[in-house]
Amino acid sequence: MQHTTQTSFPEGHGRIIAEASATGRRLTRAEPESRRVLGAKAAEAGHGWRALVRGHLAAGRVGRPGSGDLDSLLSAVEQAIDAFTEGYGHAQRLVVRREEAARREFVDDLLHGRGDPGQLSSRSERSGLRLSRTHAVAVAEGPSPYDETDPVPREVEAGLFARFERRRILFTTKDGRMVCVAPAEQDDVLVHFAKRAHAATDGGRVAIGRPRRGAAGIGHGYEEALNALHVAYRMGFDELLLRAADLLVFPVVARDRQAPVDLVETTLGPLEQARGGPQPLINTLIASFDTGCTAAEAARRLSPSVRALTYRLERIHTLTCLNPHELHTAVIGARLLDWPARRT
Repeated sequence: MQHTTQTSFPEGHGRIIAEASATGRRLTRAEPESRRVLGAKAAEAGHGWRALVRGHLAAGRVGRPGSGDLDSLLSAVEQAIDAFTEGYGHAQRLVVRREEAARREFVDDLLHGRGDPGQLSSRSERSGLRLSRTHAVAVAEGPSPYDETDPVPREVEAGLFARFERRRILFTTKDGRMVCVAPAEQDDVLVHFAKRAHAATDGGRVAIGRPRRGAAGIGHGYEEALNALHVAYRMGFDELLLRAADLLVFPVVARDRQAPVDLVETTLGPLEQARGGPQPLINTLIASFDTGCTAAEAARRLSPSVRALTYRLERIHTLTCLNPHELHTAVIGARLLDWPARRT
């Protein structure tokens, strides 16, 4: 940020004040317009507002004529500063919008692994990242989408940088989610981000992609974190923090789609003969596996009695000729495929 001096800004202010206050006249139409133009130039040049105000007041004192009353002087100063402020504020809003647009373009390019590597590296430095290092990407999602102006991301960002003020961290929002990029060896940053995001979103999920090097690595890490969130949603995981490295088997199964389709239809297909369809029996198996096959806890989650749960498990065995443990992999496939809601 540049700093102004009394000699560079505000140009002509003393002369306008002297002429206007000497006669008690209001500023002419051209004089405020010249102040607006100068204010816009000051904003575009990056001059600080506090120094500019001091410069105006100092120039007003220098330009004060020997005759003329104080009211005329203050009126002229007020008109000049008001016009200057209008031009400065308008230009500054345009500058901020341009900077926001440029930052959004940079974030999109970085997270999607596109753009010129040299430009990405330069822009990353200005954002606090060094692409020569290995980074990890954490993505948090809540019950509703967010952008950077919403209270939730602002709260998370403030807490993050209050604790890690001197760390090289990128915080942003993307497609309604919060994103944090940090050097891979600084896992404490990402864990803290996860805790704050989880609390601020009333229990939202957070996933971390595997550490990777360079701009392309950040893009891959971001996609892995998104995939981990998708798997968590489909599988009903409720952990505070999910790591893509712990969930690698699920994308592999999802990519080889025909294999889980065949497994699910062959193994769980007989459940479609049950009264009420297969979904209640699938839910029974899911609750059973999620509770370590503890009948009382599984029954509590599903609401029926332990006796009713036991009956359902017996019915599953009758229809499939398999015990629940032999159905575990098929149930994982059903959850990934959203079967039977989406029959293939």
